Amino acid sequence: MRFFIVLFVGLVFNGVFAQEHAWVYFTDKPNEAAVMANPLLMLSQRALDRRVRQNINLDFKDVPLSNNYYNQIASQNGILVKAKSKWLNAVHVFGSVTDINALITLNFVNYIEFGDATLNNKPVNNSKINKFQNKFDDLTNYNYGGSYNQVNQIRVNFLHENNYTGNTMQIAVLDAGFPGVDTFSAFQQIRDNNQILGGYNYVDRIENFYQNFRHGTSVLSTIAGFVDGELIGTAPDAEFYLFITEDTNSETVLEESLWVEAAEKADSLGVDIINTSLGYRAFDEPRYNHLYSDLDGNTTFAARGANVAAERGIIVVVSAGNSGNTSFFNISTPADADNVFTIGAVDSNGVIAGFSSYGPNADNQIKPDVDAKGVQATVINANGNISTGNGTSYAAPIMAGAVACFWQAYPNKTNFEIMQLIRESAHLYNNPTNHEGYGIPNFENAFNTSNINNFYLDNVAVYPNPTKDKLIIKSTSNIDYIVNLFDVYGKRIVNIKNNEIDLSNFNGGVYFLKISNASNSKIIKIIKK
Repeated sequence: MRFFIVLFVGLVFNGVFAQEHAWVYFTDKPNEAAVMANPLLMLSQRALDRRVRQNINLDFKDVPLSNNYYNQIASQNGILVKAKSKWLNAVHVFGSVTDINALITLNFVNYIEFGDATLNNKPVNNSKINKFQNKFDDLTNYNYGGSYNQVNQIRVNFLHENNYTGNTMQIAVLDAGFPGVDTFSAFQQIRDNNQILGGYNYVDRIENFYQNFRHGTSVLSTIAGFVDGELIGTAPDAEFYLFITEDTNSETVLEESLWVEAAEKADSLGVDIINTSLGYRAFDEPRYNHLYSDLDGNTTFAARGANVAAERGIIVVVSAGNSGNTSFFNISTPADADNVFTIGAVDSNGVIAGFSSYGPNADNQIKPDVDAKGVQATVINANGNISTGNGTSYAAPIMAGAVACFWQAYPNKTNFEIMQLIRESAHLYNNPTNHEGYGIPNFENAFNTSNINNFYLDNVAVYPNPTKDKLIIKSTSNIDYIVNLFDVYGKRIVNIKNNEIDLSNFNGGVYFLKISNASNSKIIKIIKK
């Protein structure tokens, strides 16, 4: 009866009183100059250091959106602000079509985009898929087993044997909840070692993230779980931020906005990797559904946010989805995003799972990128016990942990270089398929291949350091190299190819010297007296 009344009102009044989700995009950021002059107002030092290592400059997207604009939107009658994004310079609002459209009269509003595509004069997809399967990319069953296969299949155990276990790396997990992570014995090690650095519950807007749905707990266990002889995560010594962005009580486009907001926070904290075992395509109300054409890597709100995260030097690891054996067998979003690392699921024998969603994305980009075990993967269940689960939900974090260990071995490579090296190690690299992408990577091979062309600092002398005026760079080999100098905020202040830098007019303090050849780079901290 309630549904009938709401539908009747919406039809009679042509949507005047219907409540809609929409994004309101702003024209500018009035505080841009002031904030850019003080980067630590935007980002942590760790985040700035990541930019320096990868030669990524700060830009407009890093500047927080205007509080004045936000408050003016929030004060409008009938408007609820549900989320915000500095990267996309937008707020997510909820209200009637009339009230939302009225916001365009504000001089700082650039344009409005409704979640319902028909209100943007775009076609709508009314097809439905299984809601639970769309929300979480896992299919759980409860059989005990060891984790050796999922680790050895991609040879991340080789990295562990060489003491690359994720130490110094930070991973943000964006999921539906983490109950038990604060009490289960499987997470005792990361608690005792203070490897959980923080987090936030964006769904309920509260600090407690050790609650809500257990999905995130199981996901985290494949990376960080430690039960001797039964389960060893792929990056047991990494550090973690845990963010709840998924509301299990509903499926709305708001969750895409919460995801982007959490990704922005992860970036500001300086994380290296984001793992998300979530995907969006169909919603509670089919008029919000994404068409396949929307999944082109650059259209959905989540995909655009994920791409910005990658532009900031983060590796965004995303599960491909579990729709491979349905009528809509394609990947969901943000798995479609151009610059994310999309992961499919295979079984213990390396055979692709029937449920693993297919690529390519709508722009014909190969997706998934690579695959990991997602059939009978060893996880911690809702009771804190060893169990197994099926789904790309587990393939993604297994891969995320492996990526952390590999990047630990080559910390001066960019996120794009790391992803490409992993792709090149995969068994189908020369013949990728729509279902498997480039296939199953081999991190032992990736490590050994990367080591062949390593650019050793033993071949380059940099002196004096500390220095008062001149810095001399002298090569003892025939390697061609390029030198860049950055301040602590990631701003490039000199780009030279000769053997001397004049620092006499520079302020005293810390600088970073990046020495690069065609395939590798090293960074040295320089002290200017």
